[in-house]
Parts: sequence; C-alpha cells; structure tokens
Amino acid sequence: MTHGDDAPVEKVKKTKKSKKGAGRRSDKIPNGVYEAELFRLQTELVKLQTWVRATGARIVVVFEGRDAAGKGGTIKRFTEYLSPRTARIAALPTPTEREKTEWYYQRYVAHLPAAGEIVVFDRSWYNRAGVERVMGYCTPKQYTEFMRQTPIFEQMLVDDGILLRKYWFSVSDNEQLRRFKSRLSDPLRQWKLSTTDLESISKWEDYSRAKDEMLVHTDVPAAPWFIVESEIKKHARLNMISHFLSTIPYTDVAQPKITLPDRPAPSTGYVRPPRELSTYVPDHVAQLIGDKESHF
Repeated sequence: MTHGDDAPVEKVKKTKKSKKGAGRRSDKIPNGVYEAELFRLQTELVKLQTWVRATGARIVVVFEGRDAAGKGGTIKRFTEYLSPRTARIAALPTPTEREKTEWYYQRYVAHLPAAGEIVVFDRSWYNRAGVERVMGYCTPKQYTEFMRQTPIFEQMLVDDGILLRKYWFSVSDNEQLRRFKSRLSDPLRQWKLSTTDLESISKWEDYSRAKDEMLVHTDVPAAPWFIVESEIKKHARLNMISHFLSTIPYTDVAQPKITLPDRPAPSTGYVRPPRELSTYVPDHVAQLIGDKESHF
C-alpha cells in the first residue's frame, strides 16, 4: 500500500512529517476551526476577484490528481462565492471526432481567460500525461510530443501575462478505495464513478509512474507543480486555497460605498393583475409541512 502517490506507508510512518499528522485522521481539523478559516479564505478570494477585475489580470488554475482525490470539493469551495462572470470552471468532456484531429491544445486554448477573468480547469491538457497514457488513448508519438511541447506551451502562456498555477492532489490507494466505495451507495455521487475510474484501482502503479514522469518533464520554474496532500479533504481545501492566495500579488481595491435608495412614495396608479392570470409553482412545502404535522 502507498501513502499519497509515492512512499510505502511503513516508511512514511517513520518520518518526522507523519508524526505531525500530515495525513492522519486523528489530527483532523475541528469543524468550527475549518468553517471559520474557510470563510476567511473565501473572503480573500472575493477580494482577489475584485483585484482581477480592476487590473485586468488573467489567472489559470489547473486541478489534477487521482480519481476521488478531492479536486471537485476543493473547486466547489474555491468558486462558491465568486461571480460566474469572472470565475468559470472548464471541465471538458471527451473530445469529439473533429477535436481529435485538431492541435492537441486547441480546445483548451479556447477556454483561456480574457482580461479580468479566472479560469479553473477541472482536469486539463494533462489528461494526455495521465489517463490517455495509462489507458492507451494516445499513441507513444503523441505522448512524447506532449511531454516536449507542454513546457513550451505553458511558457507561452506565462510570457503573455497569464498567472498559471498547477495543483496535483495526492491521495493513498486505501483512501481512494474508501471514497469509491462510499460513492457506490450514494445516489448523489454515483455519477462520479466511471469505468475509467474503477480501472484506476487495478492500474495504481501505472498511474504513479505516469505522474512521476509527468513531473520530471513539466515541473519547471516557469510553471511549477504544487502537490496537495489530500488524505483529509478539509485540510486539502484549506491548504490549497491558502497557498494559491499567497502566490498572487493581489491587493485591496477600494470599492464605492453602497447606500440603499429611499423607497418611493406609495403608487397611486398601479394595480397588480389578478393572481389567477399567472401560473404559480405548486406549494410543495405546504404539503411537506402538512405531512409532518399529521405524524404528531
């Protein structure tokens, strides 16, 4: 068994880092502390959003990692209070037959931010280094070209002024399996399980090798990778957002003071049309309340 994507559990337990509880559930952050810090970080993200709008900055955040590593939950908290006009999520489906004939990066380029925008890639062009490589969805030539071209491609993004941040979410095989099992019985999350996800269980080491090779070629000074330990989801969310904020040189932007206008004097000419002329949504809640009261 492995801890994260790297060392055996037995070796990890001997390290000084593990004694501090980097991934042990016994050291899980209290809910109250988590909620308070998440609120503080989300407040800072709103400030960053205002700075992005005011300065015309362009930000790209790449989320990659194992299936069930906690990327989706972190993205949800990251974007929860941001305007969809400023921050949007790019989660691209399987390429179409036409897209398969395009330059590989072409469909991702179409989602890059304009001035004053933040784009979060829920998986990205790194599909080729991971699932496509392991599952045989790309040829060896395509894979080799990807490894050679990606640092050049990302250097072009950075040279053009895009603030590019790349995060890899790391989770152990035991924890990944536990999360997969929890999804099997959860009707709200069963859709997250695909045949490719399930095959990742038996191809754990293949994905580990692919990740290691990806880092060798694409963890470069212009666009480094940042590893997020995601054994405990709440820790991963706070650690990732906190780190991201620390890497962006945003500042507070003065906002005009907002005051509510006085309500105008009562109208003397307006008459609301009869309610019967409109179609209203049925009062489902009233039925629920009635059902609840009938049980007492």
